Amino acid sequence: MNKALIEKLMPITAEEERVLESGEIDPAIYTENTDFVIDSRKLLSASKLIEIRRHTRFVHFPKHRHNYIEVVYMCQGETTHVVNDESIRLEEGDLLFLSQRAVHEILPARKEDIAINFIILPEFFEQMYAMLEEEKSLLSEFIIGCLFQRHSNYNYLYFNVAGVLPIQNLVEILVYYVSGEHTDQSLLAIKQRTMALLLVQLMHFADKMRTSQDGTSVDSLAVAVLKYIDAKYKDATLTEFAAMQNYDMAWVSKEIKRQIGKTFKELLHEKRMSLAIYLLVHTKISIAELMEIIGYENSSFFHKKFKGRYGMSPKEYRQKSRA
Repeated sequence: MNKALIEKLMPITAEEERVLESGEIDPAIYTENTDFVIDSRKLLSASKLIEIRRHTRFVHFPKHRHNYIEVVYMCQGETTHVVNDESIRLEEGDLLFLSQRAVHEILPARKEDIAINFIILPEFFEQMYAMLEEEKSLLSEFIIGCLFQRHSNYNYLYFNVAGVLPIQNLVEILVYYVSGEHTDQSLLAIKQRTMALLLVQLMHFADKMRTSQDGTSVDSLAVAVLKYIDAKYKDATLTEFAAMQNYDMAWVSKEIKRQIGKTFKELLHEKRMSLAIYLLVHTKISIAELMEIIGYENSSFFHKKFKGRYGMSPKEYRQKSRA
């Protein structure tokens, strides 16, 4: 990270001076709730959707949750985070996204361990998500779903992306615009576009992502199947994917369902239907051409699937979208 920013973040704050004297944090800074849910109203200025705050060092930060989405960026050094009793060590350049469900604690950091916390209200991501229209994929839906708690078993996303220059640059740009020196609300769209670009980049490095399901780390299989279907939706098969991964097909099928909560076939239909919607709204191609592009050969089957999902035929959907 930029040396000038590190120097700005290095000095001991008034809060940290009190921590060094007392040996503990003051909960009143963060919440009025007895079960220690950190309140965004304590940390965000009025009307703001996103803010940054340097992590408080020198003290064990006890178990807590947030009523917002938190993103931790390790500027320098390292910190150990415990999320739902799973230990995660952040090193320089790493990112940790925490949903509102995450039970989070942090072990004491040294003076040279500098981390920034992004405090982000869900509305920030909801508005930003529209900017990702052309980048939407099974993988992006999975990542956003983890943050918005659509996947009940997931509560964090850890990206070991130190040394990935585009990501480091985008984080620094985000810090620049979110910092107190740039509070103009007209810059909100810039902040959202920068975050959207950051998520797009993170999707390209999804092999560096780690999350967990009920305390068990989700390995590369989940990411691999989502990327495979995103790329080969027209003719993707579970048989081919299992062979590519050198695993037994029955085991792969069960593992996909365990890790993602959906079967291979459900994921494939979800991808194809998402593309069908995009093509119906943004192009004038015929339904027959659309079916060929997304991989359906049987017209009756496609129409049945589409109507079952959206409550109307593809033709009716197109007409409604253009009304």
